[in-house]
Amino acid sequence: MARVSLTPPRTLFFRVMEWYSRRTYGKVLDPGKALAHNPRVLWGDLRFEQSVAKWNKLDSDLKALAVMASAASIGCSWCMDFGYWENAERGMDRRKLHDVPVWRESDVYTPLERDVMEYAEAVTATPPTVGDELAERLRSRLGEPAFVELTAMVAVENLRSRINSALGLTSQGFKDSCDLGDARRTSV
Repeated sequence: MARVSLTPPRTLFFRVMEWYSRRTYGKVLDPGKALAHNPRVLWGDLRFEQSVAKWNKLDSDLKALAVMASAASIGCSWCMDFGYWENAERGMDRRKLHDVPVWRESDVYTPLERDVMEYAEAVTATPPTVGDELAERLRSRLGEPAFVELTAMVAVENLRSRINSALGLTSQGFKDSCDLGDARRTSV
């Protein structure tokens, strides 16, 4: 249960955010509702997310796996739900999205993808537990610009997941709206 009301004051700013959210995602995102209690926090978050969306040095699938591995480490069900939906919608392999919480036991990932998820978990740990060997493997495979973006994306997801988890936000049913076919019958 959310630790803050999801019915913030219906200011003009909130109504515009609500309209945009419905138009873009089909529903109003709970993090937006929660942050709307402090319009400056919401405004800062929206501007920050617009900037993050323009980062383009890291492959989209690797970015998604890093973000979801971080969210899984923190235990943010809202982030896992939305991340699955967002990346399935853009065509990412749903088996990879589904298996993120158990990536070590799954056979669907490449060695590079495994390194990215291991790195995301290491950056997410408190304190971070990033090893030099793993960092060097990733830096040499991805290049420095993408490696920096990977690190920043994991830090961004830590911010998102920790805010959402601390505010008690949980799955909003995005994953359920995906066309899962046989995957729905065999898991989750």
